[in-house]
Amino acid sequence: MFVHPDDDPRTDGGFQGERATLVGYLRDQRLTLEMKCAGLDADALARRSVEPSNLSLLGLVRHMAGVEQYWFRKRLAGQDVPRHYRTEDDPDADFNGAVPDPNVVAEAWDTWRAEVAFAERFVDEAPDLDLAGKEGAVLREVLVHMIEEYARHNGHADFLRERIDGRVGQ
Repeated sequence: MFVHPDDDPRTDGGFQGERATLVGYLRDQRLTLEMKCAGLDADALARRSVEPSNLSLLGLVRHMAGVEQYWFRKRLAGQDVPRHYRTEDDPDADFNGAVPDPNVVAEAWDTWRAEVAFAERFVDEAPDLDLAGKEGAVLREVLVHMIEEYARHNGHADFLRERIDGRVGQ
């Protein structure tokens, strides 16, 4: 187990209302990704431990920073910003650029945390879950999609972490 159940920062449900439920489950999924990466150095975070996949834990952090940015900044807030870790020449740069360099790791976490903070502020300030971006993305659906996206990739993180150092669970 990653942490003793008494020290687990995630909730065990019990949310009241739709917004609190969606926000709570998304928060817990984000915390799970952090927990899966905890205690690893740059080499371990960048390791592609489930061959032949190019996935790594660092790549997942970079990918999720881009996903957060895309849905909350671009689709909902309508900001015209360049995508993180994605170019025309390398649309998979989030994974391909996940190299074992402490500076790359620090930058990935800083970017992910900044995008999560933006998303949390955006959701907190939204008048309701029916808020729609200019292109029609609806906040409620984006929150459900983000929970789905994290859950999917946290499943990948389970396998990656187990292959790196044998840690499983949670």
